[in-house]
Amino acid sequence: MMNVDHLTKIATELLMSYGPKLLLALLTLIVGFWIIKRVMTMCDGMMERSQVEITLRKFLLNLGSLLLKALVIISVASMVGVETTSFIAMLGAAGLAVGLALQGSLANFAGGVLILFFKPFKVGDLIEAQGYLGIVKEIQIFVTILTTLDNRRIIIPNGLLSNGCLTNLNAEPHRRVDMLFGISYGDDVLKAKRVLQDVITTDSRVLQNPPSEVYVKEHGDSSINMLMRVWVKPEDYWAVFFNMHEQVKLAFDRENITIPFPQRDVHMIPEAKSA
Repeated sequence: MMNVDHLTKIATELLMSYGPKLLLALLTLIVGFWIIKRVMTMCDGMMERSQVEITLRKFLLNLGSLLLKALVIISVASMVGVETTSFIAMLGAAGLAVGLALQGSLANFAGGVLILFFKPFKVGDLIEAQGYLGIVKEIQIFVTILTTLDNRRIIIPNGLLSNGCLTNLNAEPHRRVDMLFGISYGDDVLKAKRVLQDVITTDSRVLQNPPSEVYVKEHGDSSINMLMRVWVKPEDYWAVFFNMHEQVKLAFDRENITIPFPQRDVHMIPEAKSA
């Protein structure tokens, strides 16, 4: 009986000593998590109105929520008497070790954040980077996934994309298609220009503004080279490029305009007769 009374007394003393602290710590934990949820909701709305990329938005929200919850938990632990100084030092040392071990991954992470924030390209753009040409299919935090024009999947680390040269072929609303066509020196240059202009007007994908242009570019070794420049939407670039070459050949054939091939005149010098 004495043991039961003694244990009851100890339990009562512990409850009186630590009960209010535990209750306050529990209340702090609940209120802290509720406030964090409200803050994250407000931040999500602000970033959505600022048109922050959804991938970056979710990542930042998750990261911010995790850090704030960790701070709340550490504060609650200190409230109930847990020594947190050594715990924080241990976390700092572990973070430093992980950072040194994952230098490349952290560079890719930073590159992904920069890409998602500054938006040098977006999903669906045709880009050329690191020796690859492809359509952006997905922008992740660590890598960007491209699909090449022949349907290969290319995965490029974001650190390379954010620090290297990159060409976004869809960034502007118009692209210029430059094509070179050769005619023989015996053909009428003005007639060839009219034929090329007619071919341009028959393709509805060619934009009227900026206007198309046809020039005599140069006098080549075997041909007079005509330069055609037309403006199209980025998604029509290759279709117009290939169609124009076909239609120009058909139009030149109808108008009896010759597309010459390289020629060389070879003069045979007879050997001198020996005396």
